Amino acid sequence: MNELRIGVVGSEENFDEAEAQEMILEAFDKLDLQCPTKTKIIVSGLTDRGIKAIAYREATKRNWGTMGIACSRAREYDCFPVDEKIIEGNEWGDESSTFLDNIEVLIRIGGGNQSFRETAEAKARGKQVMEGDLS
Repeated sequence: MNELRIGVVGSEENFDEAEAQEMILEAFDKLDLQCPTKTKIIVSGLTDRGIKAIAYREATKRNWGTMGIACSRAREYDCFPVDEKIIEGNEWGDESSTFLDNIEVLIRIGGGNQSFRETAEAKARGKQVMEGDLS
């Protein structure tokens, strides 16, 4: 398969957006250099909030694909118009296994409990993980 699916998790609110944007740009640039011939798809939690919103917008600027994987509760929020959507389960976290099954690389920028759980599981599965903590 000639595509690279890049998962993005992180903070929802109360963070420095400029710092987060810089971290996203740095991670995306690094992955683009590592895999220049692969089609990139950004996979995140569907809602148009926080780190996810920044990642989806940057992916769109780069003409990368977008995919949203979330539980049905995501419908309670504004969602980003992704290219592909998967709804899995009814509670936050129900989608984590499906999310991890659909990525090769994980980027974590800040985040809460679910972001840290998914990052630990990605590492346990041997996936490439890029992490950044927000001030």
